[in-house]
Amino acid sequence: MKDNTIEKVKLEEKFGLINDHWNPRIVGELNGQQVKLAKFLGPFEWHHHEHEDEFFLVVKGSFKMELRDKTITLNPGEFLIVPRGVEHRPVADQEAEVLMFEPATTINTGNLPQSERTRTNLETL
Repeated sequence: MKDNTIEKVKLEEKFGLINDHWNPRIVGELNGQQVKLAKFLGPFEWHHHEHEDEFFLVVKGSFKMELRDKTITLNPGEFLIVPRGVEHRPVADQEAEVLMFEPATTINTGNLPQSERTRTNLETL
């Protein structure tokens, strides 16, 4: 059976629709997981996710994932999985385009109280 709703996603095109930072957009969903895109610039807050692992893949630019015991630099084509419960802080000295893969229940600010950076109702591109 043919399904006409199946279409490829062009990352460059989708990133072109994003004009802000630290505001993830949904570009796909599968098996209770979401594929999200965001542009990073500057430091985010230290936080962790009690129940969700997070996958970060750099598409363009680079960023550092600060952990309490080390810092890992990610460049285009490199990814990192942050296990649930691990405190982390992404920092981008220059704008980075990042693809994230995580459970649909994941809130970007994790365990922190809600703030102006908290995103609970994500836009789908």
